Amino acid sequence: MTLQCSWIETAQGRLHFARCGQGFPVLLLHQTPRSWDEYRDVLPRLGRHFDGLAMDTVGYGLSPPFADGLPTVERWASAALALLDALGLERVAVVGHHTGAVIAMEMAATAPQRVAALVLSSCPMVDAERRARHGDHAVVDQVTRKADGSHLLELWRMRQPFYPDDDIDLMERFMVDALRVGERAAQGHLCVNRYRMEDRIGRVTCPTLLVGATEDPHAYPAVPRLQQAIATSRVVAIEGGRVPLPDQMPEAFSAAVQNFLDGLQLCPTPNEPKETLDAT
Repeated sequence: MTLQCSWIETAQGRLHFARCGQGFPVLLLHQTPRSWDEYRDVLPRLGRHFDGLAMDTVGYGLSPPFADGLPTVERWASAALALLDALGLERVAVVGHHTGAVIAMEMAATAPQRVAALVLSSCPMVDAERRARHGDHAVVDQVTRKADGSHLLELWRMRQPFYPDDDIDLMERFMVDALRVGERAAQGHLCVNRYRMEDRIGRVTCPTLLVGATEDPHAYPAVPRLQQAIATSRVVAIEGGRVPLPDQMPEAFSAAVQNFLDGLQLCPTPNEPKETLDAT
């Protein structure tokens, strides 16, 4: 299964994404501060049945940040829709993990006609109580750069408790993405904590799968509230799943997504994707 990385010009600027497979298009959105690489081992699995696309959120991976440096969940969702426009994809399934799940929800709320199905993996529940609790306070991945490089160890130690103890590769992949974006590493968490989810979640009407990683202390407790708020949702729990679920357990994650989408019997989009630029 061939995986190709490309850039494409969109109405929201130049975006980078990876693509694999054929069939109904499935857009994958990563957590902060990762990149499409979070789905490196998921794409080939989903690509056996679907047209899998994993984009770099604006300001992460190889997608440049907004010119004014002011991202929001709404702007990220708009950029993801602009990617679909540039590729000529009218209707897709959207899969998001952590920050990506919040962006995916906003896409479904903003453009319900474009989102045929939704998979929200480790999605937080952002409401007034959470905003009051977090606000603009320091968040995970928020470190001050130091000339002696000690902030690198601080960043590692901040994340490591939420990762499997015996998988250094996952931590190194996280560090590569975090170092690439520098001070933007924590930006996504801050944007999520400002999002008014309670005003948007009621607009989600498409079939929705809530994927809960049982060992994710940040997101797993929110699953019951999300299920109650989204009438069209169902839940699958992945035992032993932690914060890096898609790249920690790609087989279980891919199987959950595939089983859900297979059950919906989605038809391939009639639109042919536009030619991408500067393939790597």
